Amino acid sequence: MTWSNILSTAKGTTVNLMMWTGDAFINKYMNDFVVPQLKSKYNIDLKISAGQGNQIVSLVMNEKQAGKQNQMDMCWINGETFYQLRQIDGLYGPFTDQLPNSKHIDFKNQFINTDFQQPINGMECPWGNVQLCVIYDSLKVPSPPKNLTELAQWVKINPEKFTIGIDFTGLTVLKSWMISIAGGTDSLKGNFNEEKYQKYSKQLWSYINNTKQYWWKEGKTFPNAVAPMHQMFANGELYFTMSNNDGDVDNKVLQGFFPESSRSYVYDGGTIQNSHYMGILKNAENVAGAMVVCNFLISKEAQFEKMKTNVWGDGTVLDVTTLDGDWQQKFATLAARKYGPQRSQIQSKALPEIAAEYMIRLNDDFRKFVIEK
Repeated sequence: MTWSNILSTAKGTTVNLMMWTGDAFINKYMNDFVVPQLKSKYNIDLKISAGQGNQIVSLVMNEKQAGKQNQMDMCWINGETFYQLRQIDGLYGPFTDQLPNSKHIDFKNQFINTDFQQPINGMECPWGNVQLCVIYDSLKVPSPPKNLTELAQWVKINPEKFTIGIDFTGLTVLKSWMISIAGGTDSLKGNFNEEKYQKYSKQLWSYINNTKQYWWKEGKTFPNAVAPMHQMFANGELYFTMSNNDGDVDNKVLQGFFPESSRSYVYDGGTIQNSHYMGILKNAENVAGAMVVCNFLISKEAQFEKMKTNVWGDGTVLDVTTLDGDWQQKFATLAARKYGPQRSQIQSKALPEIAAEYMIRLNDDFRKFVIEK
């Protein structure tokens, strides 16, 4: 179909999107900006439901086995979920080349064109780009630990004030630590390696088990999501929290949620940078509508709005140099971060994502060798 055919087919339809809804400001961006814009521009009703990861994969598998069309048309995914959906042939595509706005995506960027060591090959549409940052209260922690050795020393002096979550963000922390233990940037590059995993994961579990007695709740329990960690940080129960979004600290301070003494940084050994994507399900009822939604989400207008620190602070996937002069200037004059580092300051410490199997194994083994130990 031509793009004009796709637009006419999508007009007046409903698109069902499943996505993570664990951040109030992301939800506000979607509900207050994206939803009305889609209705106004294309007469598309975007219906958002909560779900991520295994929930999406299970839904697709169950509907596929039952021979039904998917209840959802599209989903917010990356990494592990992308890998699992590809394994069960659950994604529609390739489709991104058909999106007019895809010509502005920075597909030369390895942190955008590759998802957990998997070339995206048009099977998911890049939507945002972020780097893991550690957030701390500078009044309580004037000199935050810059590596695992310093962190081990810090928690002994300041018990109960540090932990990680057992969620996507927590797993990203674990991956960043394991890459550092393994020797740095490209130490775990390529396909999953069982021998490397066994060697370096054992060192990781040893490090955590030797220090967790000084963690929050003595390392006997862990927050199940980033939202409760943010809340405990906001009320002073924790002195640290983490975010996969390097613009998050500014967002939360500007919204009055985090104290103004909040700052963020990246470990000397680096932290993972990755992109998040929109996928269209293979048996979706409204593929045309989903494509129009994807095209809008990567428009300069939507990317610019999302990048504002007082809206979301999400990094753009666009190569801004391909935009016309006025829009290049608009992106250039976005308010600089005040509480977190500029992307240019931490890019040199960006670690590429490792193969999806590492995350799957770390998720299982963290429970086995740390939580249940």
